[in-house]
Amino acid sequence: MNRNNPREPQRRSLALALSVIAAWAPGLIVPASGQELNIEAEKIVRSGRPDGRHVSTRGFVQHLVRNARPGLAFNPDFTPEEFQAWQTQVRARMRELLSFPETPQQSAPRRLWAKEREGYRLEKWELYPEPGSVVPYLVLIPRDAKPEQPAPAIMCFSGSSDTKENLAGEPPLHPAFKPRDRSHAGVQHGERNQQALQFVKAGLVAVAVDHPGNGELSDLAKFRGTTMDDRNTLARYLIDFGRDYISLSVFQKRQILDWLRAQPYVDADRVALSGHSLGTEPLLAMAVLDPQIQGIVWNDFLCPNLERAKVATRPDARGIRPPANWLGHCVPGMWEWFDYPDLVAAFAPRPLILTEGGPNHSLDLVRKAYEIAGAPENVTVHYYPRYSDPANRRDGEPIPEGLGEMEWLDRANVDVPRHYFKGYLAVPWLTKQFKLPDPGQVYPPAPPEDAK
Repeated sequence: MNRNNPREPQRRSLALALSVIAAWAPGLIVPASGQELNIEAEKIVRSGRPDGRHVSTRGFVQHLVRNARPGLAFNPDFTPEEFQAWQTQVRARMRELLSFPETPQQSAPRRLWAKEREGYRLEKWELYPEPGSVVPYLVLIPRDAKPEQPAPAIMCFSGSSDTKENLAGEPPLHPAFKPRDRSHAGVQHGERNQQALQFVKAGLVAVAVDHPGNGELSDLAKFRGTTMDDRNTLARYLIDFGRDYISLSVFQKRQILDWLRAQPYVDADRVALSGHSLGTEPLLAMAVLDPQIQGIVWNDFLCPNLERAKVATRPDARGIRPPANWLGHCVPGMWEWFDYPDLVAAFAPRPLILTEGGPNHSLDLVRKAYEIAGAPENVTVHYYPRYSDPANRRDGEPIPEGLGEMEWLDRANVDVPRHYFKGYLAVPWLTKQFKLPDPGQVYPPAPPEDAK
């Protein structure tokens, strides 16, 4: 509240009254201006002109989205040879879009400390990716991993509000960084999201690293009771420098990946990436850029962001359409060339698991890519339990324009409260891919509705 504004109480009363009206009669809102907003009539962005042009800039942007034809979209009719040539083009274009900086040689990563844990060793290291920057990371090393018997390895990337400490099953660096207190089937989401801990117990070397502006990489976040900075501001300033949030994240994480492969106790031919939620975005770019990644754990739903922008247009009671994701999801120029399902298709034929489904047309596109690459068995898809029965999915139905955000998520087969790392799916799958012994249940159990 603006305490210096004497009219603030009246404005708050008006806002409350409007919210009551919206709840009682959501199709017709009367804002303060006296203009009537018929949400149902305005849910689709239309021109209203004979020539189809838009006076509103939002309408013009909708025109761009509706008519987008990315130049490097995956073509289901590719021959195997055309598919391989397309992958090379996608890799080159992705590298160009990310605009990695040219930096002078920096100091080698330095180990800060090592501590023994049950069955593994925990180490903390610092990376110096470019002048002015330090990126701490945690390494979990199974006791059996040694130069004469190197172990496979995995880099673990968290969701938005998680930290590398929780990935490793360690206490938070500050009470404000404690995982959000949500649970399902008697298990806290924070415990389920401990990817690195679950993988090291399964016999893999596991690396946990924060996203830019998150956890130990945040500034003053502990005073606000959050793990995160104002990352919109970080992303905006990076864009002004010709960079972006994802590019910075990938630039840092790729250097840790290079370091990881060089460790004598790591089998460099068996290195995987695991991302949950926001963590799938650096994973996406890294797996496209690096064909040597040999296992990919995509713990999120997969959807075309262009389609999401096109169909999620239903305004709220104030006349505001669903907003875009924050700027950290933006790689400038990406939509000109490809969308997320195209990039995931470019992973083929490397082993891939998608643990939270998505719209079936996105998943079918990826399945087709693996078929063209001659390895349809290398892609594994699971849906949220709520949508595991095909009868509960809207497979084959075009997703219409004019949806609210939650309507869109339902059409995309997404069950938001069940969005957490699915270790009970990912860990057995990856240990099988890397031919490791069955570690037993080193992850929280599957919820009853997902147990199979």
